[in-house]
Amino acid sequence: MLPKRRKPTHPGEILQEEFLKPLEMTTRQFATALGGQWNEHKIEAIIRGYENLSDRAADEFATALNTTPQFWKHLQMVCTQWDMNHKRSEKAAQKTWKKAQ
Repeated sequence: MLPKRRKPTHPGEILQEEFLKPLEMTTRQFATALGGQWNEHKIEAIIRGYENLSDRAADEFATALNTTPQFWKHLQMVCTQWDMNHKRSEKAAQKTWKKAQ
């Protein structure tokens, strides 16, 4: 269910607040634990909400943090859906406002 009055919490914020902080892990340490093409800057971009979580990232986060990929994918899907609905509502409001002028 999508929140109606506030934007859903981005998966990056969940990563930071519910996993990295309790584990006392820095973004650099997490990137190193993920390995591959991950680096501190990619993790920071996700935490700050500048980047969305890809399916690949959800799979890798799940493995590293002992969660399910569905957990991360659902968080991202809810945020994406809210953004789409919000943008659609804004466009409709703009059209209505322009017609009223």
